[in-house]
Amino acid sequence: MEKWELIAPCHFGLEAVLKREILDLGYEISRVEDGKVTFLADAQGVADANMFLRTTERILLKVGEIPAKTFEELFDRTKELPWENYIPENGRFWVTKANSVKSKLFSPSDIQSIMKKAIVERLKGVYGISWFPEDGADFPIRVAFMKDVATIGIDTSGVSLHKRGYRQMTVKAPITETLAAALIMLTPWNGERILVDPFCGSGTFPIEAAMMAADMAPGLNRTFLAEDWKHLISRKCWYDAREEARDRVNLQIRPDIQGYDIDSEALKAARSNAGMAGVDGLIHFQQRPVKELRHSRPYGFLISNPPYGERLEDKAALPGLYREIGESFARLDRWSMYLITSYEKAEEDIGRKADKNRKIYNGMLKTYYYQFLGPKPPRKRAQ
Repeated sequence: MEKWELIAPCHFGLEAVLKREILDLGYEISRVEDGKVTFLADAQGVADANMFLRTTERILLKVGEIPAKTFEELFDRTKELPWENYIPENGRFWVTKANSVKSKLFSPSDIQSIMKKAIVERLKGVYGISWFPEDGADFPIRVAFMKDVATIGIDTSGVSLHKRGYRQMTVKAPITETLAAALIMLTPWNGERILVDPFCGSGTFPIEAAMMAADMAPGLNRTFLAEDWKHLISRKCWYDAREEARDRVNLQIRPDIQGYDIDSEALKAARSNAGMAGVDGLIHFQQRPVKELRHSRPYGFLISNPPYGERLEDKAALPGLYREIGESFARLDRWSMYLITSYEKAEEDIGRKADKNRKIYNGMLKTYYYQFLGPKPPRKRAQ
């Protein structure tokens, strides 16, 4: 099979997690940059990446990388790219998104319009036609300028990959599925260890953890745009990826995954979402405030996205809430705690300095992933 460069965008600060996922799938990394990882793969790799990667927002098929400081240069360089290798005569294509950082060309609408015209001119010459019906498969094009160099890719995913298909009900300030998965993967947690989210909201952390524990692929219950690209990716590639995903699911496990919240409506959403994901039997949800958090077993993980002002009308409540988090954590025997929050005084009010602190951008919001590390459990003796 022909090999392509595929671009996988992710949250800033989480590139290493995505890189490890891609390597675990068996594909070769060609470049790691802020907010994206580029790797080499064939048609099967497009299907596998969409089906199995938990921490990327989408998979782009890279068409090219071109320097352009003027719109004339952008038109000419775009026209030089081999668009006919990807877009068939009846393909529906448009530049769906353009962004620009530290570049002379910065108007998204102008970039989109000029690139569309250039692609049309290229394909006119190749296919020998002057009008395109555009009644076939969709080929949305994305372009990102960085220091006057445009990276151009065609979106294979369609709807963002954070939409697994299970979150029908949400609460205020939810964390995305891809970010939740990445944050869990930054910890040593596995399905044999305890995981509790005391501010579970619509259940994203517990659901993503349960899917990992059950080896349930994030793309199992959704479709992808490139499934219609039959001239590039055979139906067998998608069938094989989906068949492997189904075969790997193990719902016979009995993990200790719990989600708490004081909001009954949030818990209603969490239970519904867990049911949609097919992991409701693997999670225990309960209405409970953080100050009542208890667990009898040692070496557990507390992983959460607690309120940090955006969800509380009165920010004056935050110091007391974070003190309760610290007090509850102190009662847990040899546990680790991981919190993502933008609240600047989190460590001060918790009463303990984090062992590690990672800056992560959640959209445009700068947050911190505070990591309070407990001891490792003793190794199990060989039988």
